[in-house]
Amino acid sequence: MPTSSTASAHGIATLTFAGDVLDVWFPQPSLSIITTEVPSFLTALVGRDDERKVERKIVTTTITLTEPPKDATDVYLRLHLLSHRLVAPHGQSLEGVFKLLHNVVWTSHGPCAVEGFEEVRARLIAKHGHVTVLSVDKFPRMVDYVVPSGVRIADADRVRLGAHLASGTTVMHEGFVNFNAGTLGTSMVEGRISSGVVVGNGSDIGGGASIMGTLSGGGKTVISIGENCLLGANSGIGISLGNNCVVEAGTYITAASKIKLPDGETVKAGSLSGANDLLFRRNSLDGNLEVVMRTGSWGGLNSVLHSN
Repeated sequence: MPTSSTASAHGIATLTFAGDVLDVWFPQPSLSIITTEVPSFLTALVGRDDERKVERKIVTTTITLTEPPKDATDVYLRLHLLSHRLVAPHGQSLEGVFKLLHNVVWTSHGPCAVEGFEEVRARLIAKHGHVTVLSVDKFPRMVDYVVPSGVRIADADRVRLGAHLASGTTVMHEGFVNFNAGTLGTSMVEGRISSGVVVGNGSDIGGGASIMGTLSGGGKTVISIGENCLLGANSGIGISLGNNCVVEAGTYITAASKIKLPDGETVKAGSLSGANDLLFRRNSLDGNLEVVMRTGSWGGLNSVLHSN
């Protein structure tokens, strides 16, 4: 958790005429109670958009990070805190966020309600000549709200608002980073970082690689990758990795996977979760999953686990 349990910000909210919150932009969130006036560049955005059947209003929000979010405006502030790198993944409560957010049609002219969208589309075409629907989802693209310094993102569609990208991170075209997940240092991301997953400094996620998160079968188990690790192309993990670990290309390791140790013992991969200096691979002769030390020599399962 951050040192402060309070966060606040001025923002501009997009609401339907019925009062449903479609999105909120918080350009300058703070881990304190704000005392400044609403900036003029936000007040200039207030008004109605009859083509999209929405209105934009100023909101000023203060939240307690340790408590579950109360409404959509609260959720949006928490997502901004993550993408502004003010709060790390798992550094605040995000309990119940999905039920607080509406499905939204994200277009090239701004967010629109799903209900009645074809009529809205016709009005947008009549006014602007063309409208692009980017997605229909509860979460927008991060870069439409936050552009963190020191990062490269090849395809903006593949990074959700609420992703935490440390300076030095590159997300390539096939990379994906979900909300409440991301990197803590320099990383090359060519695979999938699922919700809840944290990747340490110097670790790379190879093309097509996947990390099981709290929304993709991992339940409440938090999966993390330590420093200077590599997930090879098309590999995947459902356990945590310590530092200096490698998962060979094409190898998928879940907590229940049977792994052969260097001394011949076979264990479930979950018993190795978080251990350092390991290479997971599939034996090319018998097809079995196995693990070997990347440095030093095997001293038994207990010594590997206790080395953390």
